[in-house]
Amino acid sequence: MKMDRGVIMDFERVISERYSVRSFKQEHLPQIVIDKILEAGHKAPTGCNYQPQRILVLNTDESIANLKNCTKCHFNAPTAMLICHNKEESWTRKYDGALSSPIDAAIVATHMMLAAQNEGIGTCWVMHFDPAAMREVFNIPQNVEPTALLVMGYPSEDAKPLDLHFQSRPMEETVIYEKFK
Repeated sequence: MKMDRGVIMDFERVISERYSVRSFKQEHLPQIVIDKILEAGHKAPTGCNYQPQRILVLNTDESIANLKNCTKCHFNAPTAMLICHNKEESWTRKYDGALSSPIDAAIVATHMMLAAQNEGIGTCWVMHFDPAAMREVFNIPQNVEPTALLVMGYPSEDAKPLDLHFQSRPMEETVIYEKFK
């Protein structure tokens, strides 16, 4: 498959303009938009293509009210998706038992977050939630582990990135070639 340079430029725009949205219009997402976001997650790579991700879609007033009992970091988003992984369907590294499924779920969440940005939907990746409360409130089985919560919706008129968004460590501090010194 030949790469189209124009597609690469669009992707660069998506990743450079995306930020964690914490202020939303109070409007649930239409199903067509949810489907596009879910399709991006479905296309994400997973270890040996086991596809251990399980995605809980919360797009009603009732489900969002229930979500608010599990996290204070809901930012009053009208929609959310809880990305989980099934530990029993994970590729496992034989020599140390490491599971690929938590990483697979993170990759799925990242694909979904970028697809949402491409659709004009703001997201915020939330790790500050109570997994036990999520299990109880949303009837999540023990073999399914909540990994990341994406709260999302149309950004409000006053939505803007936090100042920290524009601060990055120099790449020389985070990228190492050949081996650590």
